[in-house]
Amino acid sequence: MKNYTITVNGNAYDVTVEENGAGSAPAASAAPKAAPAAAPKAAPKAAAAGGSPINAPMNGTIVEVKVKVGDKVTNGTVIAVLEAMKMENDIVSDRDGTVASICVNKGDSVETGAAVVTLN
Repeated sequence: MKNYTITVNGNAYDVTVEENGAGSAPAASAAPKAAPAAAPKAAPKAAAAGGSPINAPMNGTIVEVKVKVGDKVTNGTVIAVLEAMKMENDIVSDRDGTVASICVNKGDSVETGAAVVTLN
């Protein structure tokens, strides 16, 4: 048996590695165990609209929505502005379409992958 201390993201973990025998993979145990990351939540309005969503690329706050329902957009059209880490980032359409629904409002906090608008 061998004992190691491993530091990951500033957290120290004591790890014990035990050899089971010739030719078998070693077993390892570590404490404490990190919880699995939760999957990002999609906005419920996106599913109700039936369109394909344009998602937020990162966590942040919506500072401006530049389109309204019924607007025609093309690939590269700015649909909203997201503030993250004190920087404003344009959220752009990755395809042509018509805005079916707007899933956020000015001032809303969004998570990575949350629907901002849906396009038909």
